[in-house]
Amino acid sequence: MRRLGGPVPLGCRGFLSEASSTAPRKADMIIPPGSAVVSDWHKTQEGKEYFDTLLHRNKRRLFGLIERPGLPLHLTADVAGYKVFVSGKSGVGKTALVAKLAGLEVPLVHHETTGIQTTTVYWPAKLRESGKALFFKFSFWDCGEAVLKKFDHILPACTEKVDGFLLLFSFTDRASFDDLPHQISRVADGVKNAIKMVVGTKFDQFAHTDVTDQDVAIFRHTWGLPVLQAKSVNAPRMADGQTLDGRVGLWDMAHLLNGLAEHLWRQDQLVAGLATPSMIAGALEEPDP
Repeated sequence: MRRLGGPVPLGCRGFLSEASSTAPRKADMIIPPGSAVVSDWHKTQEGKEYFDTLLHRNKRRLFGLIERPGLPLHLTADVAGYKVFVSGKSGVGKTALVAKLAGLEVPLVHHETTGIQTTTVYWPAKLRESGKALFFKFSFWDCGEAVLKKFDHILPACTEKVDGFLLLFSFTDRASFDDLPHQISRVADGVKNAIKMVVGTKFDQFAHTDVTDQDVAIFRHTWGLPVLQAKSVNAPRMADGQTLDGRVGLWDMAHLLNGLAEHLWRQDQLVAGLATPSMIAGALEEPDP
């Protein structure tokens, strides 16, 4: 990874001091977009047949715990299921992010989530190495910060058999960004074989941003974690003025869902012994043909 030059801003020195005790393992790495799954597959005619199973009259379909998209007879795809815990300070937009991922309405007013809320999101992807199509089934677990602090059993329930963490901060809330090292230590410390990704919410509110590109670059370099951005507004609506355009909503979140799929797939390869960190790192360094 390229080393950043110049002095470290005062607001970022905490990342460097805390990184020594809670920084990621050597096996953790940032997977470049498109290295494990075909990043623009959702825009192809082949991919369209798979993504159409997530829509009904261009509206996102909702799936229960035992439901799955129904493919035409001439198509096949396995399903890989993952549990993902969405963590972050109160008000950063955890519920809003999950709503966008699922194609639901983003809440206009913040309300603290009571208890644990789970949401199932399917995402089809084409594996770059094998060329096979695969449905990633993400089970997003979200709970309010107040509930997390009040009841001791909530956090263990959310992190039990967890496959990944989405660690959120808001671009409009500097304190939530500075809290990331503590958040990583509090919710992910000691959890094995789980990937960690950071998501900056409210990226669309440029006039109110409290976190700069340099802040994000320093954090990414220090912690070796991917940092993605997400807007906090609804997708455009269809002609009726009421229904969210499901296809546009999927495209808006493709970068995040593809990134999550890639990191979880690589982690699976490491755990199964099908690859080593050095093998993956070597493959990532190979130039494009």
